[in-house]
Amino acid sequence: MFFLARQLQKLPRRFRMVMLTILCAVSAGLATVAFQVGINMFYRRGIAAFAKYPFPLFCGISFAIVTVTSLIVGWLLNSYCPEAAGSGIPQLKAAFWKDFGVVPWRVAWVKFVAGILSIGGGNSLGREGPSVQLAGAVASNTAKLVGETKRNYRSAVSSGASAGLAAAFNTPMAAMAFALEEIIGDLNSRYLGGMLLSAVIGAFTVHIFIGRQPTFFLPHVETPSLKGYFFVPVVAVIAALIGVLFQKMAIGLRGWVRERKIVAAWFSPVIGGFSTWLLAITVFFFTGRLGVFSLGYDDLSDALTGKIGIAVALSLLIAKLVATVACYGFGGCGGIFAPSLFFGGMTGVVIGGIGKVYFDIPETDVVVFAVVGMSATLGAVVKAPLTSLLIVFEMTHEFGIVPALMIGTVLSQTISRKILEDNFYDALLKQDGIIMEYVQPPRDLRQWHELPVSAIASFKPVLIEEFSEEKIRKLLSECKYKRFPVVAGNKVVGILTRVEMEAAIREKRNPSFIPATVCVASDTVRTVQAKLTESETGMAVVLDKEDGKVIGIVTLHDIVRSEAAIADKSEI
Repeated sequence: MFFLARQLQKLPRRFRMVMLTILCAVSAGLATVAFQVGINMFYRRGIAAFAKYPFPLFCGISFAIVTVTSLIVGWLLNSYCPEAAGSGIPQLKAAFWKDFGVVPWRVAWVKFVAGILSIGGGNSLGREGPSVQLAGAVASNTAKLVGETKRNYRSAVSSGASAGLAAAFNTPMAAMAFALEEIIGDLNSRYLGGMLLSAVIGAFTVHIFIGRQPTFFLPHVETPSLKGYFFVPVVAVIAALIGVLFQKMAIGLRGWVRERKIVAAWFSPVIGGFSTWLLAITVFFFTGRLGVFSLGYDDLSDALTGKIGIAVALSLLIAKLVATVACYGFGGCGGIFAPSLFFGGMTGVVIGGIGKVYFDIPETDVVVFAVVGMSATLGAVVKAPLTSLLIVFEMTHEFGIVPALMIGTVLSQTISRKILEDNFYDALLKQDGIIMEYVQPPRDLRQWHELPVSAIASFKPVLIEEFSEEKIRKLLSECKYKRFPVVAGNKVVGILTRVEMEAAIREKRNPSFIPATVCVASDTVRTVQAKLTESETGMAVVLDKEDGKVIGIVTLHDIVRSEAAIADKSEI
Protein backbone atom coordinates (compact mmCIF):
# COMPACT_ATOMS: atom_id res chain seq x y z
CA MET A 1 0.00 0.00 0.00
CA PHE A 2 2.91 2.33 0.78
CA PHE A 3 4.36 1.66 -2.67
CA LEU A 4 0.95 2.35 -4.27
CA ALA A 5 0.64 5.60 -2.32
CA ARG A 6 4.03 6.79 -3.55
CA GLN A 7 3.17 5.94 -7.14
CA LEU A 8 -0.17 7.76 -6.96
CA GLN A 9 1.44 10.89 -5.56
CA LYS A 10 3.73 11.03 -8.60
CA LEU A 11 0.82 11.23 -11.01
CA PRO A 12 -0.67 14.53 -12.31
CA ARG A 13 -3.49 15.71 -10.03
CA ARG A 14 -6.40 14.98 -12.38
CA PHE A 15 -5.17 11.53 -13.27
CA ARG A 16 -4.39 10.83 -9.62
CA MET A 17 -7.97 11.73 -8.65
CA VAL A 18 -9.34 9.37 -11.30
CA MET A 19 -7.16 6.56 -9.99
CA LEU A 20 -8.20 7.36 -6.42
CA THR A 21 -11.87 7.23 -7.44
CA ILE A 22 -11.39 3.82 -9.07
CA LEU A 23 -9.48 2.49 -6.07
CA CYS A 24 -12.11 3.75 -3.61
CA ALA A 25 -14.99 2.41 -5.73
CA VAL A 26 -13.43 -1.04 -6.08
CA SER A 27 -12.66 -1.33 -2.36
CA ALA A 28 -16.12 -0.03 -1.43
CA GLY A 29 -17.84 -2.35 -3.92
CA LEU A 30 -15.95 -5.41 -2.68
CA ALA A 31 -16.72 -4.54 0.96
CA THR A 32 -20.42 -4.17 0.12
CA VAL A 33 -20.52 -7.49 -1.75
CA ALA A 34 -18.77 -9.24 1.15
CA PHE A 35 -21.26 -7.63 3.54
CA GLN A 36 -24.21 -8.82 1.47
CA VAL A 37 -22.83 -12.34 1.10
CA GLY A 38 -22.16 -12.50 4.84
CA ILE A 39 -25.71 -11.49 5.71
CA ASN A 40 -27.26 -13.94 3.25
CA MET A 41 -25.07 -16.86 4.33
CA PHE A 42 -25.71 -16.26 8.03
CA TYR A 43 -29.46 -15.97 7.51
CA ARG A 44 -29.72 -18.95 5.14
CA ARG A 45 -27.71 -21.25 7.38
CA GLY A 46 -29.40 -19.97 10.52
CA ILE A 47 -33.04 -18.97 10.74
CA ALA A 48 -34.02 -19.99 7.19
CA ALA A 49 -32.46 -23.45 7.55
CA PHE A 50 -34.00 -24.17 10.97
CA ALA A 51 -37.45 -23.05 9.76
CA LYS A 52 -37.73 -26.53 8.18
CA TYR A 53 -37.49 -28.18 11.63
CA PRO A 54 -40.53 -28.88 13.85
CA PHE A 55 -42.11 -25.63 15.04
CA PRO A 56 -41.20 -25.91 18.77
CA LEU A 57 -37.56 -26.59 17.92
CA PHE A 58 -37.50 -23.73 15.42
CA CYS A 59 -38.93 -21.39 18.08
CA GLY A 60 -36.15 -22.24 20.51
CA ILE A 61 -33.31 -22.07 18.01
CA SER A 62 -34.51 -18.84 16.37
CA PHE A 63 -34.95 -17.24 19.80
CA ALA A 64 -31.39 -18.19 20.72
CA ILE A 65 -30.00 -16.81 17.44
CA VAL A 66 -31.82 -13.49 17.73
CA THR A 67 -30.97 -13.06 21.42
CA VAL A 68 -27.27 -13.95 21.19
CA THR A 69 -26.65 -11.87 18.07
CA SER A 70 -28.51 -8.88 19.57
CA LEU A 71 -26.40 -9.11 22.73
CA ILE A 72 -23.17 -9.16 20.72
CA VAL A 73 -24.36 -6.25 18.56
CA GLY A 74 -25.26 -4.21 21.65
CA TRP A 75 -21.84 -4.90 23.15
CA LEU A 76 -19.99 -4.00 19.93
CA LEU A 77 -21.88 -0.76 19.38
CA ASN A 78 -21.58 0.50 22.93
CA SER A 79 -18.03 -0.68 23.59
CA TYR A 80 -16.36 0.24 20.32
CA CYS A 81 -18.42 2.42 18.01
CA PRO A 82 -21.84 3.91 18.89
CA GLU A 83 -21.85 5.79 15.57
CA ALA A 84 -22.20 2.44 13.75
CA ALA A 85 -25.76 2.02 15.08
CA GLY A 86 -28.81 2.37 12.86
CA SER A 87 -28.48 2.75 9.12
CA GLY A 88 -25.31 4.84 9.29
CA ILE A 89 -26.33 7.25 6.54
CA PRO A 90 -26.92 10.19 8.94
CA GLN A 91 -23.52 9.55 10.55
CA LEU A 92 -21.83 9.43 7.14
CA LYS A 93 -23.58 12.63 6.08
CA ALA A 94 -22.42 14.40 9.26
CA ALA A 95 -18.85 13.12 8.77
CA PHE A 96 -18.88 14.35 5.17
CA TRP A 97 -19.68 17.92 6.23
CA LYS A 98 -18.30 18.23 9.75
CA ASP A 99 -15.07 16.26 9.40
CA PHE A 100 -14.20 16.68 5.71
CA GLY A 101 -15.17 13.05 5.09
CA VAL A 102 -12.89 11.55 7.74
CA VAL A 103 -14.48 8.31 8.98
CA PRO A 104 -12.59 6.23 11.60
CA TRP A 105 -11.64 2.72 10.59
CA ARG A 106 -13.53 1.26 13.56
CA VAL A 107 -16.79 2.39 11.90
CA ALA A 108 -16.09 0.06 8.97
CA TRP A 109 -15.26 -3.10 10.89
CA VAL A 110 -17.91 -2.64 13.58
CA LYS A 111 -20.56 -1.93 10.93
CA PHE A 112 -19.48 -4.98 8.96
CA VAL A 113 -19.58 -7.40 11.89
CA ALA A 114 -22.58 -5.91 13.73
CA GLY A 115 -24.58 -5.59 10.50
CA ILE A 116 -24.07 -9.22 9.54
CA LEU A 117 -24.99 -10.39 13.03
CA SER A 118 -27.99 -8.10 13.39
CA ILE A 119 -29.58 -8.47 9.95
CA GLY A 120 -28.42 -12.02 9.26
CA GLY A 121 -29.48 -12.93 12.79
CA GLY A 122 -33.09 -12.01 12.05
CA ASN A 123 -33.57 -8.40 13.11
CA SER A 124 -36.10 -6.61 10.90
CA LEU A 125 -33.74 -4.07 9.36
CA GLY A 126 -32.18 -3.37 5.96
CA ARG A 127 -28.64 -3.70 4.62
CA GLU A 128 -28.60 -0.90 2.03
CA GLY A 129 -28.08 1.99 4.47
CA PRO A 130 -25.34 0.10 6.33
CA SER A 131 -23.77 -0.71 2.95
CA VAL A 132 -23.53 3.01 2.22
CA GLN A 133 -21.86 3.78 5.57
CA LEU A 134 -19.56 0.77 5.27
CA ALA A 135 -18.57 1.70 1.71
CA GLY A 136 -18.04 5.35 2.65
CA ALA A 137 -15.88 4.37 5.63
CA VAL A 138 -13.80 1.96 3.53
CA ALA A 139 -13.33 4.62 0.83
CA SER A 140 -12.34 7.27 3.39
CA ASN A 141 -9.72 4.99 4.90
CA THR A 142 -8.51 3.93 1.45
CA ALA A 143 -7.82 7.60 0.68
CA LYS A 144 -5.94 7.86 3.96
CA LEU A 145 -3.86 4.75 3.26
CA VAL A 146 -2.69 6.03 -0.13
CA GLY A 147 -1.63 9.33 1.41
CA GLU A 148 -4.31 11.70 0.13
CA THR A 149 -4.81 15.00 1.94
CA LYS A 150 -7.86 15.42 4.14
CA ARG A 151 -9.33 17.82 1.57
CA ASN A 152 -9.83 14.90 -0.83
CA TYR A 153 -11.57 12.62 1.68
CA ARG A 154 -14.95 14.05 0.71
CA SER A 155 -14.40 12.95 -2.85
CA ALA A 156 -13.50 9.48 -1.60
CA VAL A 157 -16.60 9.25 0.62
CA SER A 158 -18.94 10.36 -2.17
CA SER A 159 -17.40 7.78 -4.48
CA GLY A 160 -17.64 5.06 -1.85
CA ALA A 161 -21.27 5.85 -1.03
CA SER A 162 -22.25 5.67 -4.72
CA ALA A 163 -20.39 2.41 -5.24
CA GLY A 164 -21.88 0.92 -2.06
CA LEU A 165 -25.51 1.57 -2.91
CA ALA A 166 -24.96 0.56 -6.53
CA ALA A 167 -23.49 -2.72 -5.31
CA ALA A 168 -26.39 -3.22 -2.89
CA PHE A 169 -29.10 -2.85 -5.57
CA ASN A 170 -27.25 -3.04 -8.92
CA THR A 171 -28.80 0.37 -9.70
CA PRO A 172 -25.97 2.80 -10.58
CA MET A 173 -28.16 5.78 -11.55
CA ALA A 174 -30.23 5.55 -8.38
CA ALA A 175 -27.08 5.16 -6.28
CA MET A 176 -25.55 8.28 -7.77
CA ALA A 177 -28.83 10.18 -7.36
CA PHE A 178 -29.11 9.16 -3.70
CA ALA A 179 -25.58 10.28 -2.86
CA LEU A 180 -26.24 13.62 -4.56
CA GLU A 181 -29.70 14.12 -3.03
CA GLU A 182 -29.01 12.88 0.49
CA ILE A 183 -25.29 12.99 1.31
CA ILE A 184 -24.24 16.09 -0.64
CA GLY A 185 -27.62 17.77 -1.12
CA ASP A 186 -26.69 19.25 -4.49
CA LEU A 187 -27.39 17.69 -7.89
CA ASN A 188 -24.90 20.08 -9.49
CA SER A 189 -21.89 18.83 -7.55
CA ARG A 190 -18.35 18.75 -8.89
CA TYR A 191 -18.17 15.20 -7.57
CA LEU A 192 -20.73 14.07 -10.14
CA GLY A 193 -18.20 12.57 -12.57
CA GLY A 194 -16.41 10.56 -9.90
CA MET A 195 -19.69 9.35 -8.43
CA LEU A 196 -20.91 8.20 -11.83
CA LEU A 197 -17.73 6.21 -12.39
CA SER A 198 -17.95 4.75 -8.88
CA ALA A 199 -21.59 3.75 -9.29
CA VAL A 200 -20.79 1.88 -12.50
CA ILE A 201 -17.88 0.09 -10.81
CA GLY A 202 -20.08 -0.82 -7.82
CA ALA A 203 -22.81 -2.24 -10.07
CA PHE A 204 -20.22 -4.10 -12.14
CA THR A 205 -18.72 -5.60 -8.96
CA VAL A 206 -22.02 -7.01 -7.70
CA HIS A 207 -22.92 -8.21 -11.19
CA ILE A 208 -19.72 -10.30 -11.27
CA PHE A 209 -20.03 -11.85 -7.82
CA ILE A 210 -23.80 -12.10 -7.24
CA GLY A 211 -25.72 -11.43 -10.43
CA ARG A 212 -28.10 -8.97 -12.05
CA GLN A 213 -30.68 -8.95 -9.24
CA PRO A 214 -28.78 -9.00 -5.92
CA THR A 215 -31.85 -8.11 -3.85
CA PHE A 216 -35.17 -9.71 -4.77
CA PHE A 217 -36.75 -11.10 -7.92
CA LEU A 218 -38.76 -8.67 -9.99
CA PRO A 219 -40.88 -10.17 -12.76
CA HIS A 220 -41.65 -8.52 -16.06
CA VAL A 221 -43.79 -5.44 -15.38
CA GLU A 222 -46.26 -4.36 -18.03
CA THR A 223 -47.75 -0.94 -18.63
CA PRO A 224 -50.77 -0.53 -16.32
CA SER A 225 -54.24 -0.68 -17.79
CA LEU A 226 -56.46 2.40 -17.95
CA LYS A 227 -58.41 1.11 -14.95
CA GLY A 228 -55.13 0.50 -13.15
CA TYR A 229 -54.11 4.16 -13.56
CA PHE A 230 -57.12 5.15 -11.43
CA PHE A 231 -55.75 3.02 -8.60
CA VAL A 232 -52.16 4.26 -8.82
CA PRO A 233 -52.85 7.50 -6.82
CA VAL A 234 -54.65 5.47 -4.16
CA VAL A 235 -51.68 3.12 -3.80
CA ALA A 236 -49.22 6.04 -3.72
CA VAL A 237 -51.14 7.95 -1.06
CA ILE A 238 -51.61 4.97 1.25
CA ALA A 239 -48.00 3.79 0.78
CA ALA A 240 -46.71 7.30 1.51
CA LEU A 241 -48.85 7.54 4.66
CA ILE A 242 -47.44 4.22 5.84
CA GLY A 243 -43.94 5.61 5.29
CA VAL A 244 -44.82 8.71 7.31
CA LEU A 245 -46.29 6.56 10.08
CA PHE A 246 -43.16 4.41 10.15
CA GLN A 247 -40.88 7.44 10.48
CA LYS A 248 -42.91 9.00 13.29
CA MET A 249 -43.09 5.72 15.21
CA ALA A 250 -39.42 4.73 14.77
CA ILE A 251 -37.94 8.12 15.63
CA GLY A 252 -40.46 8.67 18.40
CA LEU A 253 -39.58 5.33 20.01
CA ARG A 254 -35.86 6.02 19.61
CA GLY A 255 -36.22 9.35 21.43
CA TRP A 256 -38.35 7.79 24.16
CA VAL A 257 -35.83 4.99 24.76
CA ARG A 258 -32.95 7.44 25.01
CA GLU A 259 -34.82 9.75 27.34
CA ARG A 260 -36.20 7.11 29.69
CA LYS A 261 -33.12 4.83 29.69
CA ILE A 262 -35.26 1.91 30.81
CA VAL A 263 -32.43 -0.58 30.18
CA ALA A 264 -28.67 -0.38 29.69
CA ALA A 265 -27.69 0.78 26.21
CA TRP A 266 -25.85 -2.46 25.44
CA PHE A 267 -28.99 -4.50 26.22
CA SER A 268 -31.39 -2.29 24.27
CA PRO A 269 -31.02 -4.11 20.88
CA VAL A 270 -32.14 -7.32 22.58
CA ILE A 271 -35.59 -5.81 23.18
CA GLY A 272 -35.90 -4.95 19.48
CA GLY A 273 -34.71 -8.43 18.57
CA PHE A 274 -37.16 -10.12 20.94
CA SER A 275 -40.04 -8.02 19.54
CA THR A 276 -39.10 -9.11 16.03
CA TRP A 277 -38.84 -12.75 17.06
CA LEU A 278 -42.25 -12.72 18.76
CA LEU A 279 -43.99 -11.13 15.77
CA ALA A 280 -42.11 -13.24 13.22
CA ILE A 281 -42.83 -16.51 14.98
CA THR A 282 -46.52 -15.64 15.26
CA VAL A 283 -46.78 -14.79 11.55
CA PHE A 284 -44.78 -17.90 10.63
CA PHE A 285 -47.10 -20.12 12.69
CA PHE A 286 -50.21 -18.90 10.87
CA THR A 287 -48.84 -18.28 7.36
CA GLY A 288 -45.58 -20.22 7.02
CA ARG A 289 -43.84 -16.98 5.98
CA LEU A 290 -40.49 -15.73 7.33
CA GLY A 291 -40.74 -12.21 5.92
CA VAL A 292 -40.77 -10.46 9.31
CA PHE A 293 -37.28 -11.81 9.99
CA SER A 294 -34.29 -10.00 8.45
CA LEU A 295 -34.74 -8.36 5.02
CA GLY A 296 -37.95 -10.13 3.99
CA TYR A 297 -36.95 -10.10 0.32
CA ASP A 298 -38.00 -13.73 -0.27
CA ASP A 299 -41.58 -12.95 0.65
CA LEU A 300 -41.46 -9.68 -1.28
CA SER A 301 -40.38 -11.63 -4.37
CA ASP A 302 -43.27 -14.06 -3.87
CA ALA A 303 -45.70 -11.17 -3.43
CA LEU A 304 -44.53 -9.63 -6.69
CA THR A 305 -45.10 -12.92 -8.53
CA GLY A 306 -48.62 -13.41 -7.17
CA LYS A 307 -47.82 -16.14 -4.64
CA ILE A 308 -49.11 -14.17 -1.63
CA GLY A 309 -52.75 -13.25 -1.04
CA ILE A 310 -54.37 -10.24 0.59
CA ALA A 311 -54.59 -11.60 4.15
CA VAL A 312 -50.99 -12.84 4.26
CA ALA A 313 -49.66 -9.65 2.70
CA LEU A 314 -51.57 -7.54 5.23
CA SER A 315 -50.34 -9.59 8.19
CA LEU A 316 -46.74 -9.37 6.93
CA LEU A 317 -47.10 -5.61 6.42
CA ILE A 318 -48.38 -4.93 9.95
CA ALA A 319 -45.96 -7.29 11.71
CA LYS A 320 -42.97 -6.05 9.69
CA LEU A 321 -43.85 -2.42 10.40
CA VAL A 322 -44.04 -2.96 14.17
CA ALA A 323 -40.91 -5.15 14.23
CA THR A 324 -38.84 -2.63 12.28
CA VAL A 325 -39.98 0.22 14.53
CA ALA A 326 -38.91 -1.83 17.56
CA CYS A 327 -35.52 -2.79 16.10
CA TYR A 328 -34.66 0.73 15.01
CA GLY A 329 -36.11 2.42 18.07
CA PHE A 330 -34.13 0.21 20.43
CA GLY A 331 -30.82 0.89 18.68
CA GLY A 332 -30.28 -2.05 16.35
CA CYS A 333 -27.69 -2.05 13.57
CA GLY A 334 -29.45 -1.84 10.21
CA GLY A 335 -31.22 0.47 7.80
CA ILE A 336 -34.66 1.36 6.56
CA PHE A 337 -34.36 0.90 2.78
CA ALA A 338 -35.39 -2.77 2.74
CA PRO A 339 -38.26 -2.36 5.23
CA SER A 340 -39.57 0.68 3.31
CA LEU A 341 -39.60 -1.27 0.06
CA PHE A 342 -41.28 -4.16 1.86
CA PHE A 343 -44.00 -1.91 3.31
CA GLY A 344 -44.70 -0.32 -0.06
CA GLY A 345 -44.67 -3.61 -1.96
CA MET A 346 -47.08 -5.30 0.45
CA THR A 347 -49.33 -2.24 0.41
CA GLY A 348 -49.55 -2.45 -3.38
CA VAL A 349 -50.29 -6.18 -3.22
CA VAL A 350 -53.09 -5.66 -0.68
CA ILE A 351 -54.72 -2.85 -2.68
CA GLY A 352 -54.19 -4.75 -5.93
CA GLY A 353 -55.77 -7.86 -4.45
CA ILE A 354 -58.81 -5.88 -3.34
CA GLY A 355 -59.04 -4.24 -6.76
CA LYS A 356 -58.78 -7.61 -8.48
CA VAL A 357 -61.62 -9.07 -6.40
CA TYR A 358 -64.03 -6.14 -6.42
CA PHE A 359 -63.09 -4.10 -9.50
CA ASP A 360 -61.79 -6.75 -11.92
CA ILE A 361 -58.26 -5.29 -12.01
CA PRO A 362 -55.92 -7.33 -14.26
CA GLU A 363 -53.30 -9.47 -12.50
CA THR A 364 -50.51 -7.54 -14.23
CA ASP A 365 -51.66 -4.32 -12.56
CA VAL A 366 -51.03 -5.79 -9.10
CA VAL A 367 -47.30 -5.88 -9.83
CA VAL A 368 -47.47 -2.25 -10.99
CA PHE A 369 -49.20 -1.28 -7.74
CA ALA A 370 -46.50 -3.09 -5.77
CA VAL A 371 -43.60 -1.28 -7.44
CA VAL A 372 -45.44 2.07 -7.20
CA GLY A 373 -45.98 1.39 -3.50
CA MET A 374 -42.30 0.57 -3.05
CA SER A 375 -41.27 3.83 -4.70
CA ALA A 376 -43.85 5.88 -2.79
CA THR A 377 -42.99 4.55 0.67
CA LEU A 378 -39.25 4.91 0.15
CA GLY A 379 -39.71 8.40 -1.31
CA ALA A 380 -41.86 9.50 1.62
CA VAL A 381 -39.30 8.31 4.17
CA VAL A 382 -36.06 9.57 2.59
CA LYS A 383 -37.56 12.53 0.66
CA ALA A 384 -35.31 11.73 -2.29
CA PRO A 385 -37.75 11.70 -5.24
CA LEU A 386 -35.22 11.02 -7.97
CA THR A 387 -33.73 8.10 -6.05
CA SER A 388 -37.10 6.53 -5.23
CA LEU A 389 -38.15 6.69 -8.88
CA LEU A 390 -34.88 5.50 -10.38
CA ILE A 391 -34.28 2.65 -7.96
CA VAL A 392 -37.49 0.87 -9.00
CA PHE A 393 -37.12 1.74 -12.65
CA GLU A 394 -33.57 0.38 -12.81
CA MET A 395 -34.65 -2.86 -11.16
CA THR A 396 -37.46 -3.37 -13.68
CA HIS A 397 -35.97 -1.72 -16.81
CA GLU A 398 -39.54 -1.08 -17.94
CA PHE A 399 -40.23 2.34 -19.49
CA GLY A 400 -43.95 1.60 -19.52
CA ILE A 401 -44.26 2.03 -15.75
CA VAL A 402 -42.45 5.38 -15.61
CA PRO A 403 -45.67 7.49 -15.77
CA ALA A 404 -47.15 5.50 -12.87
CA LEU A 405 -43.92 5.87 -10.91
CA MET A 406 -43.91 9.61 -11.54
CA ILE A 407 -47.48 9.92 -10.27
CA GLY A 408 -46.51 7.99 -7.16
CA THR A 409 -43.39 10.09 -6.64
CA VAL A 410 -45.23 13.41 -6.85
CA LEU A 411 -47.98 12.29 -4.46
CA SER A 412 -45.58 10.72 -1.94
CA GLN A 413 -43.40 13.84 -1.86
CA THR A 414 -46.44 16.08 -1.44
CA ILE A 415 -47.76 14.06 1.49
CA SER A 416 -44.36 13.64 3.13
CA ARG A 417 -43.46 17.32 2.92
CA LYS A 418 -46.87 18.35 4.27
CA ILE A 419 -46.67 16.10 7.32
CA LEU A 420 -42.96 15.67 8.08
CA GLU A 421 -40.55 18.52 8.71
CA ASP A 422 -37.43 16.48 7.88
CA ASN A 423 -36.61 13.27 6.10
CA PHE A 424 -35.75 10.22 8.17
CA TYR A 425 -32.01 10.87 8.26
CA ASP A 426 -32.13 14.58 9.08
CA ALA A 427 -34.71 13.87 11.79
CA LEU A 428 -32.27 11.39 13.36
CA LEU A 429 -29.45 13.94 13.24
CA LYS A 430 -31.70 16.57 14.80
CA GLN A 431 -32.61 14.12 17.56
CA ASP A 432 -28.86 13.73 18.18
CA GLY A 433 -28.40 17.51 18.38
CA ILE A 434 -26.96 17.99 14.87
CA ILE A 435 -28.81 20.56 12.76
CA MET A 436 -27.80 20.12 9.13
CA GLU A 437 -28.60 23.76 8.30
CA TYR A 438 -25.74 24.65 10.64
CA VAL A 439 -23.42 21.79 9.72
CA GLN A 440 -23.67 22.23 5.94
CA PRO A 441 -21.84 25.47 5.23
CA PRO A 442 -23.66 28.02 3.05
CA ARG A 443 -22.19 28.87 -0.32
CA ASP A 444 -21.92 32.55 0.52
CA LEU A 445 -19.33 33.72 3.09
CA ARG A 446 -21.43 36.71 4.07
CA GLN A 447 -24.39 34.45 4.80
CA TRP A 448 -22.15 32.20 6.89
CA HIS A 449 -20.97 35.15 8.98
CA GLU A 450 -24.56 35.79 10.05
CA LEU A 451 -25.10 32.25 11.36
CA PRO A 452 -25.30 31.82 15.16
CA VAL A 453 -22.03 30.65 16.67
CA SER A 454 -23.87 27.52 17.84
CA ALA A 455 -23.49 26.30 14.24
CA ILE A 456 -19.76 25.70 14.74
CA ALA A 457 -19.34 25.50 18.53
CA SER A 458 -18.50 22.34 20.47
CA PHE A 459 -21.08 21.60 23.13
CA LYS A 460 -19.04 18.96 24.96
CA PRO A 461 -16.33 21.11 26.58
CA VAL A 462 -13.86 19.72 29.12
CA LEU A 463 -14.16 21.98 32.18
CA ILE A 464 -11.88 22.37 35.22
CA GLU A 465 -13.65 22.60 38.55
CA GLU A 466 -10.99 21.24 40.96
CA PHE A 467 -7.31 22.15 41.25
CA SER A 468 -5.85 19.27 43.21
CA GLU A 469 -2.60 17.95 41.75
CA GLU A 470 -4.16 14.52 41.27
CA LYS A 471 -7.07 15.94 39.25
CA ILE A 472 -4.78 18.11 37.14
CA ARG A 473 -2.43 15.24 36.34
CA LYS A 474 -5.35 13.00 35.40
CA LEU A 475 -6.79 15.71 33.13
CA LEU A 476 -3.44 16.23 31.39
CA SER A 477 -3.02 12.50 30.78
CA GLU A 478 -6.56 11.93 29.47
CA CYS A 479 -7.01 15.09 27.35
CA LYS A 480 -4.67 16.48 24.72
CA TYR A 481 -6.32 19.91 24.56
CA LYS A 482 -4.19 23.03 25.05
CA ARG A 483 -6.78 25.21 26.83
CA PHE A 484 -9.53 24.54 29.35
CA PRO A 485 -12.32 26.75 30.72
CA VAL A 486 -12.28 27.07 34.52
CA VAL A 487 -15.63 27.21 36.28
CA ALA A 488 -16.73 27.83 39.85
CA GLY A 489 -20.37 27.46 40.80
CA ASN A 490 -21.35 26.97 37.13
CA LYS A 491 -19.78 30.34 36.26
CA VAL A 492 -16.68 30.76 34.11
CA VAL A 493 -13.78 32.38 35.92
CA GLY A 494 -11.02 32.12 33.32
CA ILE A 495 -8.99 29.95 30.93
CA LEU A 496 -6.21 27.64 32.03
CA THR A 497 -3.57 26.48 29.52
CA ARG A 498 -1.79 23.13 29.47
CA VAL A 499 1.59 24.87 29.67
CA GLU A 500 0.55 26.78 32.79
CA MET A 501 -0.81 23.62 34.47
CA GLU A 502 2.41 21.72 33.81
CA ALA A 503 4.48 24.64 35.13
CA ALA A 504 2.32 24.92 38.26
CA ILE A 505 2.80 21.22 39.02
CA ARG A 506 6.57 21.48 38.59
CA GLU A 507 6.84 24.63 40.69
CA LYS A 508 4.37 23.48 43.35
CA ARG A 509 2.16 26.56 43.04
CA ASN A 510 -1.39 27.48 42.13
CA PRO A 511 -1.97 27.97 38.39
CA SER A 512 -2.74 31.42 36.97
CA PHE A 513 -5.86 32.01 34.87
CA ILE A 514 -6.17 34.00 31.67
CA PRO A 515 -9.31 36.15 31.37
CA ALA A 516 -12.00 34.30 29.43
CA THR A 517 -13.54 35.56 26.20
CA VAL A 518 -17.25 34.84 26.41
CA CYS A 519 -20.24 34.83 24.08
CA VAL A 520 -23.76 33.39 23.95
CA ALA A 521 -25.05 30.78 21.53
CA SER A 522 -27.11 33.31 19.58
CA ASP A 523 -24.14 35.62 18.85
CA THR A 524 -23.22 35.64 15.17
CA VAL A 525 -20.05 34.09 13.82
CA ARG A 526 -18.95 37.58 12.74
CA THR A 527 -19.24 38.90 16.30
CA VAL A 528 -17.36 35.97 17.86
CA GLN A 529 -14.70 36.04 15.17
CA ALA A 530 -13.92 39.65 16.07
CA LYS A 531 -13.67 38.71 19.75
CA LEU A 532 -11.36 35.78 19.03
CA THR A 533 -8.90 37.89 17.07
CA GLU A 534 -8.40 40.00 20.21
CA SER A 535 -8.40 37.06 22.64
CA GLU A 536 -5.22 35.90 24.34
CA THR A 537 -6.21 32.25 24.07
CA GLY A 538 -7.99 31.96 20.71
CA MET A 539 -10.93 30.41 22.56
CA ALA A 540 -14.39 31.79 23.38
CA VAL A 541 -16.57 30.22 26.06
CA VAL A 542 -20.22 29.89 25.02
CA LEU A 543 -22.61 30.74 27.87
CA ASP A 544 -26.29 30.08 28.36
CA LYS A 545 -28.13 33.35 27.81
CA GLU A 546 -30.44 32.78 30.77
CA ASP A 547 -28.21 31.66 33.66
CA GLY A 548 -24.68 32.23 32.37
CA LYS A 549 -23.76 28.55 32.63
CA VAL A 550 -20.98 27.24 30.37
CA ILE A 551 -22.53 25.19 27.56
CA GLY A 552 -19.74 25.05 24.95
CA ILE A 553 -16.61 26.52 23.42
CA VAL A 554 -15.53 27.82 20.02
CA THR A 555 -11.96 28.36 18.83
CA LEU A 556 -10.18 30.11 16.02
CA HIS A 557 -9.52 26.67 14.58
CA ASP A 558 -13.30 26.10 14.35
CA ILE A 559 -13.66 29.39 12.47
CA VAL A 560 -10.84 28.64 10.03
CA ARG A 561 -12.03 25.08 9.43
CA SER A 562 -15.57 26.24 8.69
CA GLU A 563 -14.36 28.94 6.31
CA ALA A 564 -12.28 26.32 4.50
CA ALA A 565 -15.40 24.16 4.25
CA ILE A 566 -17.25 27.04 2.61
CA ALA A 567 -14.46 27.48 0.11
CA ASP A 568 -14.64 23.76 -0.57
CA LYS A 569 -18.42 23.76 -0.96
CA SER A 570 -18.24 26.53 -3.51
CA GLU A 571 -16.62 23.87 -5.72
CA ILE A 572 -18.85 20.94 -4.69
